[in-house]
Amino acid sequence: VALVIIVVSLTFTSYQCGSLIVFQVKHLRLSLQHLANKAIIFDGGLVKNVPILFSNFKTSHSHSFPFGQVWYGCHNMQITLTNTGKRYNREWIFRHFDYRFSAGKKYAITGANGSGKSTLLQVIAGALTHNEGTVEMSANGSPVTEENCYQHIAIAAPYLELIEEMTANEFLTFHHQFKTLACSTKEILNIINLEKAATKQIRYYSSGMKQRLKLAQAFFCTTPVLLLDEPTTNLDAEGIALYHQLINNYTAGKLIIISSNDLQEYNFCEEVVEIGRYK
Repeated sequence: VALVIIVVSLTFTSYQCGSLIVFQVKHLRLSLQHLANKAIIFDGGLVKNVPILFSNFKTSHSHSFPFGQVWYGCHNMQITLTNTGKRYNREWIFRHFDYRFSAGKKYAITGANGSGKSTLLQVIAGALTHNEGTVEMSANGSPVTEENCYQHIAIAAPYLELIEEMTANEFLTFHHQFKTLACSTKEILNIINLEKAATKQIRYYSSGMKQRLKLAQAFFCTTPVLLLDEPTTNLDAEGIALYHQLINNYTAGKLIIISSNDLQEYNFCEEVVEIGRYK
């Protein structure tokens, strides 16, 4: 049975990426009979199960299906760290970290080299175990268990390696088995300007091309949390511009945390956390 949440007096923009149709809801007026079966609509959220009877939608604006932002913020995600600390042997990397990260906002974790930015990001991701305090994730008000938190998170970081024996097509297809991608592999590679290298083994990519692919596998996941560690590493000016394009067009509604000491990587963030305060 299809779940339909009807939102009154909202409009929306949308685009179709392969078989996935995504709406950014603003002012939509519709009634139940105007929806096809398998349509799921969330307020400001994701529409995944198509088809939808587009011709029957009644909006307060003419609807031309413009290419626009992808909206992933239907999960109402929160990540809460309470008195959290991490140490290696007897050295504390950070301690007494109290913070709540919420969906739809962008956060930066800053600090000098070796200050613990990446360590904190890995603790948030569940890749490292903290030594004190708690790290809690919730979706729509319900707790997410440690075993399932990976389903809600996408991450790109210099220390995470690509499978270099694969081509970019193969890698994204393989990745899609674990995380749903918002677009087809062909569309993704076109967006990140790697379509001409789609069938080349990743081992023959330049460092900048590899970084584009790392960003792609994270940005185009339909997970509500996006973690980025030094996201413009090895990127040239064109690659940095692409990074900002991805931020602008493919992160609406997501909870984004960026670990960086480079202002151009996080100058759009609403909140900045200085890790050096938690020693």
